[in-house]
Amino acid sequence: MGRVWVLDTETKGTGAQMVPLETVLKKPAPSNEPLFVPSERKPRDAKPAESRRPRSFRVVDVMTRVVLADGVGAREALSVLKDVRSIVDVHVFVWQPKAEKWRPLTLEEQRTMWDRRDLAPRPEHPEPGSG
Repeated sequence: MGRVWVLDTETKGTGAQMVPLETVLKKPAPSNEPLFVPSERKPRDAKPAESRRPRSFRVVDVMTRVVLADGVGAREALSVLKDVRSIVDVHVFVWQPKAEKWRPLTLEEQRTMWDRRDLAPRPEHPEPGSG
């Protein structure tokens, strides 16, 4: 039986050439480099998940600097925002427990709260004269 010839295009710069099929199908010789096998990882110590407290918010009127809400949850902060005319009329802060300070919300975070304020119940104001 005759040899099967194929067009070898692997050559660089000189163009393709006709070679016997056996030379193209030869497997490369195994490398002498050692095979790297990573060691098994040791399991991490299971740390108890820290229970995260709900976030606390502070809402401050921009013009008068009156604190409209201080240390309230998200639902209460949203209900306070219902009574605000515009998003730029208040500054909203969130308590950072690790840093132990109030961080002003970014404009995007404040917009998110502003968009969700309609989902919160209207704050209950006591009727005048009721005691």
